[in-house]
Amino acid sequence: MGCGKANADLFERHVPKRTDALESRYLPYEFCWRVRVILASFQPRFRAMQPVSTNRNMNLAAKSIAAGWILPVLALLVPTTLTVAAPERSSPREIDHIIVIVNQDVITDSELSHRLDDTKKQLALEKIKTPPDPVLRKQLLERMVLERLQLQLAAQLGIRVSDTDVDQAIESIARSNNLSVEAFRDTLKKSGIDAASHREQIREQIMLQQLQDREIANRINVTQTEINNFLENPQSQADMGVSYELAHILIGIPETASPEAIQAAKKRVEDIHRQLKAGGNFEQMAVSYSQGADALRGGNLGWRQAGELPELFIGALKNMARGEISDVLRGPNGFHILKLNDQRGDTHTESVTQTHVRHILLRPSEIQSLDEARNKLLALRERIENGDDFAALARAHSEDTGTAANGGDLGWVNPGQLVPPFEKAMNALSPNKLSQPVRTSFGLHIIEVLDRRRQDITQQRQVSNARQQIHKRKADERFEQWVRQLRDEAYVEYVQEDVN
Repeated sequence: MGCGKANADLFERHVPKRTDALESRYLPYEFCWRVRVILASFQPRFRAMQPVSTNRNMNLAAKSIAAGWILPVLALLVPTTLTVAAPERSSPREIDHIIVIVNQDVITDSELSHRLDDTKKQLALEKIKTPPDPVLRKQLLERMVLERLQLQLAAQLGIRVSDTDVDQAIESIARSNNLSVEAFRDTLKKSGIDAASHREQIREQIMLQQLQDREIANRINVTQTEINNFLENPQSQADMGVSYELAHILIGIPETASPEAIQAAKKRVEDIHRQLKAGGNFEQMAVSYSQGADALRGGNLGWRQAGELPELFIGALKNMARGEISDVLRGPNGFHILKLNDQRGDTHTESVTQTHVRHILLRPSEIQSLDEARNKLLALRERIENGDDFAALARAHSEDTGTAANGGDLGWVNPGQLVPPFEKAMNALSPNKLSQPVRTSFGLHIIEVLDRRRQDITQQRQVSNARQQIHKRKADERFEQWVRQLRDEAYVEYVQEDVN
């Protein structure tokens, strides 16, 4: 079976990545039946020890803490039969206060301040002009709410990130900057970024990416009809090898926005556009006001193939010169402003080494730990080595719904078509050899290479590019809808009005 027909989880998915998540440290506190207490130096992470029965109770309790009504005490739980001496009279102690309630979690003022400091350091490293603190705080707070909601969902789904995953990610980041891991850590230290904080940031980013892969990328289906229509469209063919490097500002509009809300958003984006035309810094304006996932990167979308972008964007970009800013564009999810940084075309004939490969995938979850999945795969590997049929075991056990029915067969795949850890392990195998369990963002795999060949893939590359570009465009659209739905369905209350 050709890989173009497989709905395999391990094909590289292009989902908007977030690189702006920094360390989140919960204010330690515990809700009890008779005693609600907060200890400012206890536990680095908050989790409610006793679930709150209603949002209203959570709201009242959190507001009590935020207002500083609770004084330090000597015990967490006091049995009803025990008499406790009253502490000596003392003045109330100022403690960290809650500024946002996010379901059963909270975001505190110290978390926001810490995030603000780290973000300013990161913007300085990227040479992006930092907006005023009140503007950046407001922008960051909404980002933190969205991240917290996603991390909550990831935890509910049993998504876990191991220390090994974090180490590999840091090595990859260092390598991409032509640095050793030690040199990379030194660079962070010189920039004032705490290594432990950065490590937790990376862990959360991996978790968010795995969640987005599971909830969005793996649920996007590209039909053969869509691919054929794309390739038969003369304009799509002309744009096949064209890529744009662009930046983006989004002022979003809720699905149920009133005419007044739409008009307010339009006025806001037109004001931003006027400032940009008058010489305003695009990256700073994006950091300050954009509601896109790329805002804290100065709105930078990087290089995007034409087919990955909405037709609305393509129509504007074709008439723009490098460095030019677009007019205000109205789309289904809001108003957009684009900046074209660069453009290139790279159409050429290509020959590559293809690999015919198959795999068995197991996903760690709440009911199947990582070690349990690994041990199960090792047992399956031993059975295959002793003569059991790989395809039969894949049909019976693989959790890749797109390939299990075909015995785990991914067909002939091209370089760069699979996620890097899988491809690295695959490339190290000789034909008819089995890998040890391989960890990717989708789970654990055992891999078997069936054959290799040299192939002219110019036409196949066009089909693959068409599929990839259509998938990317649909995933971007779905991501915006998914985040909006996640936010709308959550219980979020701003306790302090000045940060809302």
